[in-house]
Amino acid sequence: MARTSIRVGMTDETQLMAGGLPVAKWTDQEKGERAVDRETGSPLYTVMIFLMEGERAEALKVTVPQTGLPDGLKPGMPIRTVDLMANPWANLFNGQVSSGVAYRAKALELGGSAE
Repeated sequence: MARTSIRVGMTDETQLMAGGLPVAKWTDQEKGERAVDRETGSPLYTVMIFLMEGERAEALKVTVPQTGLPDGLKPGMPIRTVDLMANPWANLFNGQVSSGVAYRAKALELGGSAE
């Protein structure tokens, strides 16, 4: 199955806020194997981000390489995303289909409005 990546566009009114500290991403936590960026080898982290537009708000779990995390990132800080992409996925396990969207950003920047 082909992988699809969709660039996420933001409006001028879009505001992003860090919802938590970065959490290490693992390929196998029991064996101590960290997930790494395929291109750079940088360890990957997930960051909860709150996206707000008008009266709508959503929580997004975004994967970011360690090299793209800004110093001093704390919950509640306004942030911007760099190259935010949405990657739809679906799995079939024991006859049950599960699906969703995985979000990935090249980097996060402190302050201001969204990309």
